[in-house]
Amino acid sequence: MFGPDTLTWRIDREAVIFLGAGRALLLQLAHPWVAAAIAEHSKTLADPIGRFHRTFDIVFAMVFGSLDRALLSSRQLHRRHSMIIGEMPETAGPFAAGSRYHANDIPSLRWVHATLVESALMAHDLVLPALSAEERERYWSESRLFGALFGLTADDLPADWSGFTAYTAAMAQSETLTVSPAAREIATQIFAGACPWLRPPRWYRALTARMLPERLRAGFAFALDANDERAVDNALRWIRRVYPRLPDRLRYVGPYQEAQARLRGEPQPDWMTRCLNRAWIGRPQMDVRGKG
Repeated sequence: MFGPDTLTWRIDREAVIFLGAGRALLLQLAHPWVAAAIAEHSKTLADPIGRFHRTFDIVFAMVFGSLDRALLSSRQLHRRHSMIIGEMPETAGPFAAGSRYHANDIPSLRWVHATLVESALMAHDLVLPALSAEERERYWSESRLFGALFGLTADDLPADWSGFTAYTAAMAQSETLTVSPAAREIATQIFAGACPWLRPPRWYRALTARMLPERLRAGFAFALDANDERAVDNALRWIRRVYPRLPDRLRYVGPYQEAQARLRGEPQPDWMTRCLNRAWIGRPQMDVRGKG
């Protein structure tokens, strides 16, 4: 769907975009429909690593997979979402208790798509040179194609970058985003860690909190004190110094490296790419999977 000359590849290949993953998740949870659907239909709390792998598997397949693989992931995502239907257990923001939610609802899909696009770019710009105004327009134009794989038409998405930023700013202040008790519980358990070795480091939790709108940060009860701010600043100072100097084999995600090998005519990714793929998507090769 994309290719080596696109800004989508240039940004999404960077392992550093993981800095925005926590932010994207919390912004999605701040939509009460999304929080209710995850609470009732997802194994996130029981299997957080599996949830991480499934999410990145879908996104990276759409971005770096072959055309057939990208379209297959799109169809699988739509079918999975079509089965996620339920009722709000309690009133949250404008969503009344007992009202119906469904995962293929266009406004909620639009918000999930926006959190992925915006958070990836924010994480990129934290460490690497920021995109120019012209590049941001190109990036958003490509992101509209990415949105089509979610089931969003051109009319469902803002026409340009300024429209996109206006949309995300309005959503951040709207009642649509309301941190429900379910969202707060999920966030608390994820950031507390299922076990000590899975617990996100303090600086990552603090960075995630810093990247949130203040209203939503308060809703999730994420406090930021002076020690947290210093931890974030120290971590970013170290990452900005070290990350650009990493060799490409460590810096770029496995699915990107697999895609580059595919373009070179190599049918199988090498051992290092397979190891990186296991870390990012939970399996050694992106473009091998049963038909669906």
